[in-house]
Amino acid sequence: MKYMKPLIAANWKMNPVSKKEAEALFEGIKNGVKGASSEVVICPPFVYLSILKGLTLGAQDVYFEEKGAFTGETSALILKNLGIEYVIIGHSERRKYFNETDEIINKKIKKALEAGLKIIFCIGETAEEKDAGKRNEVLQRQIQDGLKDVIDIEYINIAYEPVWAIGTGNNCSVEQTKESIDFIRKFVPEKTRILYGGSVKSENSRAYIEEVGSNGLLVGGASLNAEEFVKIVKSAE
Repeated sequence: MKYMKPLIAANWKMNPVSKKEAEALFEGIKNGVKGASSEVVICPPFVYLSILKGLTLGAQDVYFEEKGAFTGETSALILKNLGIEYVIIGHSERRKYFNETDEIINKKIKKALEAGLKIIFCIGETAEEKDAGKRNEVLQRQIQDGLKDVIDIEYINIAYEPVWAIGTGNNCSVEQTKESIDFIRKFVPEKTRILYGGSVKSENSRAYIEEVGSNGLLVGGASLNAEEFVKIVKSAE
């Protein structure tokens, strides 16, 4: 099976705290990934989206209404008109801290697709769900409910991020990740890119591509170090 080239996405989350730092980090990454065969996407905080130039950009979230009186929110149309290509939807931190349900995530996906954005759709089980043997049940529900009545699946990339592995240093084993990604493939078109995310670093990134068979990576903390993130990108070559 031949997929598109690997997608390596950087999720900066709520970092860095200054424009100067954001520009320095971005330039370090941009210079380091020149000529890379992978598709590299940087997802900084909203306020930096309009000032960073030279690499594909993605937003970390989007609202499910087109415009209107929704203080603090950003619509898919605003992102599209800004030249943004990707958006992360359904990240576990949005689910946990902002009470996003599968229904809300589904509405966001549909609105983002209407605007012509490409999507990195995050799914994954918590430690409690994993220990209870409910991993597959959770993944199936999140996929089916999150993508309910979605037609343009070709614009969606799935990011498998076991919640217990995100930001903990306790990355998911190659064997467990392969099991999960093989399971996810049962519910999406065969050419859908499936990424892995969760304590990814340069020491383990190649294994998630070569041994697991994932089609890319969603990188959190390690993407805040330009040299480290460049190593991760190059490991997918």
